[in-house]
Amino acid sequence: MSKEVIFILVIVSMAIWVTVSREAVKPSKEINWWKMITLLSAGSLSTLVITLTLFQSLSF
Repeated sequence: MSKEVIFILVIVSMAIWVTVSREAVKPSKEINWWKMITLLSAGSLSTLVITLTLFQSLSF
């Protein structure tokens, strides 16, 4: 992946995790659970992709 694509993915991932944290601080009755599950899945997947990409770019 190019550095620009990784940079965009990092920005999107950060936005997803900020949204997850804002949703998580709401009282339990107000949390939109479908939104929370979707955001957690997307955030986890983007974090995994970023981590794998960064480990692959390391040269040993």
